[in-house]
Amino acid sequence: MKASFQIIAKTFKGLEEVLATELINLGADEVQIERRAVSCKGDKAFLYKANLHCRTASRFLVPIKQFEAKNADDVYAQVKTIDWEQYIGLKTTFSIDATVFSDVFTHSKFVSYRVKDAIVDQFKEKYDNRPSVSITNPDLVINIHVAQTRCTISIDSSGESLHKRGYRNTQTEAPINEALAAGMLLLAGWDGKMNFVDPMCGSGTFLIEAALIALNIPPGIFRKAFGFEKWKDFDKELFDQLYNDDSYEREFAFKIIGSDISPNAIKIAEQNIKSAGLSKYIELKMESIADVQFPEDKCLMVCNPPYGERLQSKDLFGLYENIGRMLKFKFAGNQAWIISSDENCLYKIGLKPSQKIALLNGDLDCWYCNYELFAGKRSEFVRDKNTND
Repeated sequence: MKASFQIIAKTFKGLEEVLATELINLGADEVQIERRAVSCKGDKAFLYKANLHCRTASRFLVPIKQFEAKNADDVYAQVKTIDWEQYIGLKTTFSIDATVFSDVFTHSKFVSYRVKDAIVDQFKEKYDNRPSVSITNPDLVINIHVAQTRCTISIDSSGESLHKRGYRNTQTEAPINEALAAGMLLLAGWDGKMNFVDPMCGSGTFLIEAALIALNIPPGIFRKAFGFEKWKDFDKELFDQLYNDDSYEREFAFKIIGSDISPNAIKIAEQNIKSAGLSKYIELKMESIADVQFPEDKCLMVCNPPYGERLQSKDLFGLYENIGRMLKFKFAGNQAWIISSDENCLYKIGLKPSQKIALLNGDLDCWYCNYELFAGKRSEFVRDKNTND
């Protein structure tokens, strides 16, 4: 592998700029924001480090060939020109992951089959033998991205999606994706220099990701494996050096507090927090929104209340009204960020958000809203804010 090469970091809608900042801070070159992705350049050490440290990426792809194709036979012919022995041996298992946005290629599975055929045929013609395809836990994942007629073949360095950190033992009904949660915290400006609360903590994802950011612990530290560990040119000594480097970790002198009305949610959050080794930093309480008490010092709140089909509309409206009351009467002088797909529910909070960011939570288009809770008269708050800006 060359000293410096192109890397595509995949992410979620709305987190592209956050990911770009992460990559720049890790030392990436030539960073460019794409649609739900960020491209950059880096060397092998950077690729390993990015997989370990990036909080908002879902995977890192290394492109190895780009070409134009008007049909599946063109794809087959171009893929067959790649020297696959650089990446695969006869005993290597592999799979094909296809992403297709095209009027020409309408079936992603057919594109996958033709990529697989080209690789297999190259080996059969040379050795009268072939590597095997494996859908579960393959040694190598090959990605083909098709945008109209432009095709990019990449090697997936991450393996299983990076949002699967490895600390989650079990989960509540609608847990938020770990990488999305981390991105939401970074969008909210969380840096571990104040208290943090989530009054509807569910399985504890925001709490855990907040602690990892505050302590500057890499989110990839819990994972059992990365895709690049099975690559032919894997440098174990380099990876071990990066994995065992704890010089970047920080002290955390504030509180992270989570609460939930569900005893089952608290139990699950407790298990996940313990699995992440963060019990000493996170406090859990079983209580309703109405009973929530906040630390007296400065606080940031991020939460993911129920929406979609998780509660009946009448129950949802009452919940969001309670959230609004809690913010107005107990959270003055602080900032709260709330995500929801239901604008009617957000309206019931009774506060005007100072910022709304479009995000995608699973299949749901959501608004991520920032509420700045002022202490005293609003006119004084606005005046002070303008002065500070």
